[in-house]
Amino acid sequence: MRRYGPCLLLVLVGAAVLRISLLSDLYLRYVQGALRPYLVMSGVLLVLLGTAMAAVRRTGREFPEDEHEHEEGHDEQHEHGHSAAGPRIAWLLTLPALALLLFPPPALGSYSAGREAAQRAAQGVGTFPALPAGDPVELTVGEFGSRAVYDSGRSLKGRTVRMTGFVTHGDGGTWYVTRLVVTCCAADATTAEAEIRGAVDGAPPVDTWVTVTGTWHPEGKLGTDAAWPPVVDAIAVRQVKEPADPYEKR
Repeated sequence: MRRYGPCLLLVLVGAAVLRISLLSDLYLRYVQGALRPYLVMSGVLLVLLGTAMAAVRRTGREFPEDEHEHEEGHDEQHEHGHSAAGPRIAWLLTLPALALLLFPPPALGSYSAGREAAQRAAQGVGTFPALPAGDPVELTVGEFGSRAVYDSGRSLKGRTVRMTGFVTHGDGGTWYVTRLVVTCCAADATTAEAEIRGAVDGAPPVDTWVTVTGTWHPEGKLGTDAAWPPVVDAIAVRQVKEPADPYEKR
């Protein structure tokens, strides 16, 4: 078994990558959709490499000096807990691969959003392009926040907006519709959120996905921390299913 350990590990990792990228949309919890082909290629290559290594070892085509070195260094390897296939501790690498294969972690949620301090101000106030005609206008949470905090033309004034995100809670009964915004993958995620006021049924549970329809409630001076987070006076709040791609793109 130790002889084929590295081969098994490669195949296991490759299968886990293919599990989330080729056989499902779970990869969207971690990276942007444009990276899917690269994940699939990586998974296929890992599986092929592991299979090829196993075939070579099965036929006994190892390096000629392997057997000689193994005999001479047997005692030393035994002392340090090594085998010819490498240190036993390397088997711990199977744990994250198995976890990804069998129990893929969920997308980042309220805990990750709450860890990020508000980093606003000094991004620059300016005029934004006009919003599309018709109400309600569909906006991402990030787009709404940018216009609410930095748009000198106040394009949100008098408009009804609709946004989808997950629920996070604040102090004093406040709650927010929140999305995580990524450039490449979940590792670089930042938070976009809007405070919701006036919802008839109060705050939904944390991490519940909702679509909020409402109007912008101006707060604070544009471009300052006082304007953050932006506020929405809710007209309707509807619970929805978590989207396949839970992140907004920067």
